[in-house]
Amino acid sequence: MFADDARPAPYQRFERPLPTWFAEAKLGIFIHWGAYSVPAWAEPIGELGTFEPEYWFAHNPYAEWYFNTIRIEGSSAAEHHRSTYGGAPYDDFLDVWKAEEFDADGWAALFARAGARYVVPTTKHHDGICLWDAPGTEGRNTVARGPQRDLVGEIAAATRRAGMRFGTYYSGGLDWHAADFGPLERSDFEPQRPKDEAYTAYANAHVRDLVDRYTPDVLWGDIEWPDAGKPEGPLSFAHVLDAFYRAAPDGVVNDRFGATHWDFRTSEYQQGRDLESGAWENCRGIGYSFGYNQVEGPEHHLDGPGAVRHLLDVVSRGGNLLLDVGPTAAGTIPELQRRCLEQLGDWMSVHGAAVHATTVLDAAVARPGDPAEGAEGAGWVRWTRAGGTAHAVFEGGDRVRLDADADRLDPASARLLDGTPVAAHAAGGALEVEVPLRAYAHGPAVVALDLRG
Repeated sequence: MFADDARPAPYQRFERPLPTWFAEAKLGIFIHWGAYSVPAWAEPIGELGTFEPEYWFAHNPYAEWYFNTIRIEGSSAAEHHRSTYGGAPYDDFLDVWKAEEFDADGWAALFARAGARYVVPTTKHHDGICLWDAPGTEGRNTVARGPQRDLVGEIAAATRRAGMRFGTYYSGGLDWHAADFGPLERSDFEPQRPKDEAYTAYANAHVRDLVDRYTPDVLWGDIEWPDAGKPEGPLSFAHVLDAFYRAAPDGVVNDRFGATHWDFRTSEYQQGRDLESGAWENCRGIGYSFGYNQVEGPEHHLDGPGAVRHLLDVVSRGGNLLLDVGPTAAGTIPELQRRCLEQLGDWMSVHGAAVHATTVLDAAVARPGDPAEGAEGAGWVRWTRAGGTAHAVFEGGDRVRLDADADRLDPASARLLDGTPVAAHAAGGALEVEVPLRAYAHGPAVVALDLRG
């Protein structure tokens, strides 16, 4: 998954209003689960967008790219695969992947508790293994092999029972089994991306089958689309999109299908930040990998307050966050990831009004802050707006100075989201608020203030 790869110009947003549910959701859960969850191994070097591409591919921290990285000669993954598995074929992992502890309703309950409004599992990642009995896969799927279950269907049903929307991720631009061009070692995907009619028909049939079976609310594509599906004609992906919008009139499509239209842009960790305008979504793992990586420790993971800070940074700038979990091969959510989501849920249960259905607050009213800026008394601060209410979300002590226009906000209205009044007053062109330390019980504090005028 790489946000900037192979996006041909011109790209245009669909001429349709962004569905209200998606604009107001703010938080979704991504799921990367596959045969790669068996080895569950990658080098935890850091976040995408902070390394040169050639170094990135050879030391890829994405465990879901294991099939690619083990084929890069001299890579640590290749050595790990030789020493641990004797260089066994990748598909051996499919057969030993059993998902024996998978509880879709348990997952959905955790995601809903965290405050998520939609869930998007990978239905086929770049290794080409489908998590449902997709047409044309000749048994290379989780119904015929491995778990011997329709994992997509189970996640879809549980997600909807829990009151959330359901989406599907599908890798159309890369398939290392159906269209193998060898390992990727650099950021130029064009020579190693399938473009022919046969693969196009294969991929089109998969997405159409996902639409027909599961009626997803989100179509989330990755790494382009084969070129034979771009022009007008019987293989045009536009026909698949037409079927999707007929089945889900308020559905949304991301910008990675290689078509010329999309509903929302996507960034990934630190890559693609220039795309974060209009309707957009940032995706990232709780750790440095999307798929489960057994090598990662606490130092590589967001904790609950860290997830809150990232969520509020995204939401305060007008985006959604698609926060990923990478389950184990058995089907459990790893403890560090579970703990993060539970802590996020504890915070959201009190402060969700500062996230869901909010909009960007005008910078003329108030501005964000970061400790690195060094302003006395200032700490990490983000703002959101809900109707006539501004939400200050911040970290600090019992007295915090906010970079805000006290003439545009009513200090007398300052309150915690449980209704507890707090002291606030204008101070030297800013706003000072005093909060009880219990306001930081689960992470950043939130103070609501009425907007004047």
